Amino acid sequence: MLVSERMNRPVITVQPGMPIQDALDLMRRQRVRRFPVVDEHGQLVGIVSEKDLLNASPSDATSLSIWELHFLLSKITVGQVMTREVISVGEDTPIEEAARIMADNKIGGLPVVRGREIVGIVTETDVFGVFLEMLGARTAGVRASVLIANQPGTLAALTKAVYGQGGNILTLSTFLGESSLNSLITFKTEGVPLEKLKEAIRPSVVRIVDMRETKGA
Repeated sequence: MLVSERMNRPVITVQPGMPIQDALDLMRRQRVRRFPVVDEHGQLVGIVSEKDLLNASPSDATSLSIWELHFLLSKITVGQVMTREVISVGEDTPIEEAARIMADNKIGGLPVVRGREIVGIVTETDVFGVFLEMLGARTAGVRASVLIANQPGTLAALTKAVYGQGGNILTLSTFLGESSLNSLITFKTEGVPLEKLKEAIRPSVVRIVDMRETKGA
């Protein structure tokens, strides 16, 4: 799965000369937490977050009058508070690479660019959506987490056991196990009762960690 398949578009952008209060108002109306900042040619020049805008506003403890506050706020622009060194990705970036970049840099969104032209934005919410799909969180079925040995053929034996009971595997994901000797497999099936599935897969796994019925959203 590539970023282009999950990014948001068209993208709401702002320009450096926009007053921060206008940007904050727009952000709240659109229910987003960041805006890419573009110049008059539509080229990406920065990114501004809700936190950037709020940090630029005077605190409640200020002694300034409401008129003085409005005057000062009207003079502060997006260009003065935005982040200029923007981390971005291309449309053909794998979604897991985008997620790694966000996690490593502790940021919540990445502009997606074609050259310097912004064509989309991918956020932590989009990544969470992919995670839900991977684990079948909105799909009814039997959800199982099992440890299997890191040996050739063990995953094939597990899936064969499910198939042998007439089960259909809806989702399957691999995670780090308890050591280098095993892996944690989480999968969701339909078409086979829980207890019957448990007995069928037991010979193929190191241990059944969890198994339960789940309802679709």
